[in-house]
Amino acid sequence: MTVFRNIQQEIAQFRLRVLVAAVLVLLCFALVLGRLVFLQVIRHAELREQAESNRTAIVPIVPNRGLILDRNGLVLANNYSAYMLEITPSKVQDLDSTIDGLAKVLEVTPWDRRRFKKLCEEARNFGSIPLRSRLSDAEVARFAVERYRFPGVDIKARLFRHYPQGTLASHVVGYIGRINVEEQEKIEESEDPANYRGTQYIGKLGIEQSYEALLHGTTGIDAMETSAAGRAVRRLASQSAKPGDTVRLSIDITLQKLVEDLYGDRRGALVAIDPRNGEVLAFVSKPTFDPNLFVEGIDQDNWQLLNGSPDKPLLNRALRGTYPPGSTYKPFMALAALSTGARSASTVIHDPGYYVFGGHRFGSPENERGGMMNMHRAIVESSNAYFYSLANEMGVDAIHDFMQSLGLGQITGIDLPGEVRGILPSQAWKRSYYRRAPLQKWYAGETISLGIGQGYNSFTMLQLALATATIANHGLRNTPRLVLSVQDTSTDAEVPLTKQPPVNLGLRREHLEVVRNAMVGVTTEGTSARVFAGAGYVSGGKTGTAQAVSLGKNERYNAARMAERQRDHSLYIAFAPAHAPTIALAAIVENAGFGAAAAAPIARRVFDYWLLHQLPNEEDMAAVRKGQALAPLQAPRMAIPDPSSPPSLPASATTVALQP
Repeated sequence: MTVFRNIQQEIAQFRLRVLVAAVLVLLCFALVLGRLVFLQVIRHAELREQAESNRTAIVPIVPNRGLILDRNGLVLANNYSAYMLEITPSKVQDLDSTIDGLAKVLEVTPWDRRRFKKLCEEARNFGSIPLRSRLSDAEVARFAVERYRFPGVDIKARLFRHYPQGTLASHVVGYIGRINVEEQEKIEESEDPANYRGTQYIGKLGIEQSYEALLHGTTGIDAMETSAAGRAVRRLASQSAKPGDTVRLSIDITLQKLVEDLYGDRRGALVAIDPRNGEVLAFVSKPTFDPNLFVEGIDQDNWQLLNGSPDKPLLNRALRGTYPPGSTYKPFMALAALSTGARSASTVIHDPGYYVFGGHRFGSPENERGGMMNMHRAIVESSNAYFYSLANEMGVDAIHDFMQSLGLGQITGIDLPGEVRGILPSQAWKRSYYRRAPLQKWYAGETISLGIGQGYNSFTMLQLALATATIANHGLRNTPRLVLSVQDTSTDAEVPLTKQPPVNLGLRREHLEVVRNAMVGVTTEGTSARVFAGAGYVSGGKTGTAQAVSLGKNERYNAARMAERQRDHSLYIAFAPAHAPTIALAAIVENAGFGAAAAAPIARRVFDYWLLHQLPNEEDMAAVRKGQALAPLQAPRMAIPDPSSPPSLPASATTVALQP
């Protein structure tokens, strides 16, 4: 059978098939080309970065933390390097067995295990976590031999913070500690979170906390080429870390040590200020603590000793401890009376040894002489009746408004975190403080005790020292400050910190002179005259005795029958030299009784050092600690501060060379 083929039709089909095949081939090439353009052009930067990250590692370079010095250059905080045993949990299959194995090579205490477990719970990344710190050279050598057995475990050289003065000025200097979860969140929300990459520590207290931004420095980076196994092959790029700045304080550490030694085992606080510029010369809170305990995390035993102690060594009494000012309040009351016109300096008030108001008798100390009192004599002899009546005449709100300008019951603005306001009472304060309506009412009888620094009055020693310095500085109030200057470690340039201009309170010079002359009378003929007998300068001051607990009606104070912590506090405020003061202070010795017996003798030795460069001998020092000294007992020794003496470091540590 003959088959007829349609040649033309077959040719057309063939051509169609060739065309379809060509289109498919072209489409495939187009897809390949498009993909190539997408990868090589559009995603070029992204893929290049991924490729680089696969072969490179960015390693942060933690900067050396800045030094903290006293005003004479003595080191209060520095750094040293030591070896640390660290574990990367993500690279270890069984942490417990790994730690057990390490314990056979190196000493691993139960506290090391507890701290490691706690740090693991707090960790948010896959970085290494320290198990042991401050390894000796022998321990490093032992681990190096066994290292192959412990994948994910390594020894690294780390910088450690060290406080060579130990407990001295610990409330001022503060300490650093490991960054916790809350602090990490704040860092991540900050403007430059990358600056803390690789950093495990941050300032927790004192200057370490308030000047963290300057002390920390700037983190550097090393871009390292790595092998497939993650080993570093070579450095591709590097940006050096910038060490933290050196911070110089206004504190004189020799004076600070003198005061802390004078307190001995007693509790209390003292703040000394240069009234001309607000520089804090001594900032003492007793008892103190050792900040070195906190750097690597304090162990449970030491924490219990500090946190559970009834003496509260962790409380910064100078900054956060509030006390009734007692009779140290009287010079401020006198100045308030003169400034508001409530009473003139020549007005005479009879002091029979008590003051009666509303049928209630407000008493005076048994040894008070009484009689006719003008303002000068009332301050010199510390007449209670004079100031009871003055408080009644002025009223609580007038007292509040004037004392507020002196900084009492206010935030002073010192460059330390955590300052408290205290209480400067007023009718508005009482309405806001109490919730129940009957308690919100201010009664006239409550004003009476305010005149002698009792009642609701509650201030810090910092506030009292600032108010005293303001009187000494002719009514110019400076903001207290602890940092004098900052030295850039890159340029060695030391830059004084800009201070705020003083606030002129507008007090009349003749009013200030009345109060200042009366305070000089306190030290020459009044309640602290025996303490300052034979001093080579003239000073002004005021003793104070403040109740620690309230007494019952008709109950007389008898220290011998009271528990030690219920006895009166001993206070003293002072400035010197009287004609041109260069130092003003406020001091309290808790539960030590009369101001001239405990607080004033400390002030005398402070002035002797600052003005005459004299230090008390050991016999006199011991007598002051016992509250049994007035004027210095024997010839003092000359003070020869040695700011160049090198700090002592742990024997197993290697000192890091830092620029001063």
